[in-house]
Amino acid sequence: MKKLLTLLLLISQLANAQSKEKQTEAFLLRQMKDLKIPGLQAAVVQNGKIVFSKAYGMANLQDNVAVDNHTIFAINSCTKAFTGVAIMQLVEEGKLSLSAPISHFVDSLPALWQPITIKQLLTHISGLPDILRIQDPAGAANEEASWKKIQTLPMDSPTGTQFSYNQTNYVLLGKVIDKLRGQPFARVFQEMQFNVVGMPHTLFGDSRDIIPHFAPTYSFKKAMDGITLPEPRLTNNYAEFMPARRTGSGLNSTAEDMAQWIIALQKGKLFKNKETLNALWTPATFNNGQPTQWAMGWGVNKWRPRHRAFGMTGGARSAFLVYPDDNLAVIVLTNLGGASPENFLEELAGIYNPDIPAADPITTLRIELNKRGYNKAIETVADIRKKDPTFKPDENELNDWAYRVMSSDRTADALALFQLNAHLYPESWNVFDSLGEALLKLGRKEEAILMYQKSIELNPNNNGGKKVLERLGR
Repeated sequence: MKKLLTLLLLISQLANAQSKEKQTEAFLLRQMKDLKIPGLQAAVVQNGKIVFSKAYGMANLQDNVAVDNHTIFAINSCTKAFTGVAIMQLVEEGKLSLSAPISHFVDSLPALWQPITIKQLLTHISGLPDILRIQDPAGAANEEASWKKIQTLPMDSPTGTQFSYNQTNYVLLGKVIDKLRGQPFARVFQEMQFNVVGMPHTLFGDSRDIIPHFAPTYSFKKAMDGITLPEPRLTNNYAEFMPARRTGSGLNSTAEDMAQWIIALQKGKLFKNKETLNALWTPATFNNGQPTQWAMGWGVNKWRPRHRAFGMTGGARSAFLVYPDDNLAVIVLTNLGGASPENFLEELAGIYNPDIPAADPITTLRIELNKRGYNKAIETVADIRKKDPTFKPDENELNDWAYRVMSSDRTADALALFQLNAHLYPESWNVFDSLGEALLKLGRKEEAILMYQKSIELNPNNNGGKKVLERLGR
């Protein structure tokens, strides 16, 4: 009898696993169809094991090459999560403190840069100007000149007062790793992460590099050479990351490699102490004591009472989330810029734990707006609140979602989300700054000016908004 019960339990578990696999596959194929994604890899980790790993579509449209589990995808800013791990390994070894000023490790910096801490760099509250503003298209050939020039620009904001995502922070972190390890950070990542985990398909590189089994990235364009196209056209993407910038966006990988990395991270193969992992996933704070939206190199973080999630996105084409309380992780890599898989990761996770998407207001709202239309965002939230008075999407997550929508050439939909955010958070300078940006993109200059003025009224240190108003005044 006992053997029979065991056999029945195994049959039930197998049937359940097969059902989830079919649901996952159907879900991913639907996303590919709706978003016109050429190729995709996905992996799901549950209870420390890879329970799903599949590839779909075409890796290379030019040569009709299909995606398989060894196809390598650009993961772009997901690289920052690996940099966070590299920094925390130094912290754990006692070679670095998160509160240490950058001037302890990098010489001859401008005076205002010198007191900025490692933690402020990791979480993008340094106030530094972004090196992408002056990066020459020739890239690496002008790396030294770019580094000298960026140090002549004024600060974007006082350190510790505002969040501003930029690549200068991670250029500096790369210099710290180089100095404290006594070798280039690319070799450090290889020796202390990729080799330890077993990640044979993970490497640094960009469009200039010959990467075997690489899936080139595509994107849809509405205009080319100054001419509006009759319909969006799928085009090749080209990307260069100068060597010093590769701590922020230079890695390429597979979903299986990343799944193994997440397993190793949680099983203590990359850190000796669990406290280090907890610190990796702990947000920094602004000078006023309020938490930032970023942890140590991890920028998609859901600090909710249940089903916490930590992860990162890259290039609006790759993303992953780890659910430590649920022993779950999901990874999706694509070769379409603008696919933004981060938008549907919570739904994917919901196949393995239905409580996860139900706990996320952004996912709930996205599902509803896809049915009703984004122009009904404020009305939709009011209707949801009739059933759940506590419903309130997080300001930062809503803002990030709106920017992803805007980057996909859906500015009108993004505007509706920014307007919702301003409606929900009328005391936030940042939401009005973002709202002004969307209005400006739609050509509604006078309305944009009013929003930027409102933003500066709420935050007199909003130097970016002041620059926009100055430019509009001219």
